[in-house]
Amino acid sequence: MASVLDDPTLERHFKGHKDAVTCTDFNPNRKQLASGSADKNLMIWNLAPKGRAFRFVGHQDAVTSVQFSPFGNLVATSSKDRTVRLWTPSMKGESTVFKAHTAPVRSVAFSHDGHRLVTASDDKSVKVWSVERQCFVYSLSQHTNWVRCARFSPDGRLIASCGDDRTVRLWDTSTKHCINCFTDYGESATFVDFNPSGTCLASSGADSSLKIWDLRTNKLIQHYQVHSAGINSFSFHPSNNYLISGSTDSTVKILDLLEGRLIYTLHGHKGAVITVAFSRAGDLFASGGADCKVLMWRTNFDAKSYQDVLQQHSRRSTPDPPPHLTDIHPRGPHLHRQQPRAIQTATNSQHSNGLPPCHMATTRVEGWMGEESVCWTGAAATGSQTGVSGGGKGRREEDEEGRGHTQPLEVVSGHPSSLDLTLQHIVQQLDILTQTVSVLEERLTLTEDKLKECLLNQSQILKDVQKSEERRRTESEESDGSPEEFT
Repeated sequence: MASVLDDPTLERHFKGHKDAVTCTDFNPNRKQLASGSADKNLMIWNLAPKGRAFRFVGHQDAVTSVQFSPFGNLVATSSKDRTVRLWTPSMKGESTVFKAHTAPVRSVAFSHDGHRLVTASDDKSVKVWSVERQCFVYSLSQHTNWVRCARFSPDGRLIASCGDDRTVRLWDTSTKHCINCFTDYGESATFVDFNPSGTCLASSGADSSLKIWDLRTNKLIQHYQVHSAGINSFSFHPSNNYLISGSTDSTVKILDLLEGRLIYTLHGHKGAVITVAFSRAGDLFASGGADCKVLMWRTNFDAKSYQDVLQQHSRRSTPDPPPHLTDIHPRGPHLHRQQPRAIQTATNSQHSNGLPPCHMATTRVEGWMGEESVCWTGAAATGSQTGVSGGGKGRREEDEEGRGHTQPLEVVSGHPSSLDLTLQHIVQQLDILTQTVSVLEERLTLTEDKLKECLLNQSQILKDVQKSEERRRTESEESDGSPEEFT
């Protein structure tokens, strides 16, 4: 087990892509790492020493997302070429193509039983597919702009999606209805996922924020603003205790969700970090970016409790530098501001999912694995605020005077007015119209494919006929000329 004084270590780097690395995922068998790129290729890297790498060619445009099936026997990829492919990760490299989207597909993910796929696309729809039957099943269409990401919950009962309409939507897979919508983003919502236990939903935005909601109370319980640019991807540690995020600011950051703190900042990429992913065991994580590299890191932060890490760090002789300004939150008021009474309630409540309120104290690591230090603010001893709920009374009073704070999202209840009923009816009619258009688009796509097939077959038949006529003509000329040769 690594020493707590060690930073996350860079184990290996993989070079083979010729353009930005857009997605990564580990095989559950812990023997392979898959990566997709804007160079249109899927790469599968064997993690064994001197293991071979395989390049899979088939997409006609950039690969946008990749994921291994729960049993590791399949790999799903999505692409800007409007298709989804299901690959067999072997030397043969066979794949099955799924077509139903009418615009670039941004993400693909398996359900946790491996029976379904969910995809998100620029055609404003989320689609669900059957892996066994290899066909389209149904579509979810309430987003009003490009959909960036979609994921199944661990139990398969929910789907979360987010997109450029600045919303995060929660869908019931049994009724196909949108049962919740979070609209607290100033810019596009870029990535969404459930924590491993399925009790919380996290989402990131182009506004550099990362938010975590408790799905049982429907409240925002943590809010991080640790990056200086948009967050492109994040991944939960299997223990539920940690989260890594990759950003356009060229850094990978590691958050301790139990303490609500930023504990590491890793500088390994030159250019934007587009993808990050934990291995299924949590002992490794991968990152990929605009520099065409895939980096594989080994974790060490779950070796001991965070309090032990702090005690070790406090014994260091080097002075602690002041915290970086972008690591301190909040810097201003938030949209869902509540009354002071709500603050008191949020402070005293205990969340059974093990995610307490965030604090302002941070730990930074500069460089790849450079000098590391703990940066405490004066209010940290009383539980200062970095997320939803504050710490001690003195800090809350300061916030009430004008610093601003993030409060839980409350569910507004009441009887709908006639205007609300009318609007709901209009929305339902629009949903029906959208679904009808989606079905027509799918049928049109299938018809175009069939027409292309027929044209190709017809062209091949004409070529065969021409060849047979030329052969017959040649044979006829040879038979006509043979008597003259013997005279």
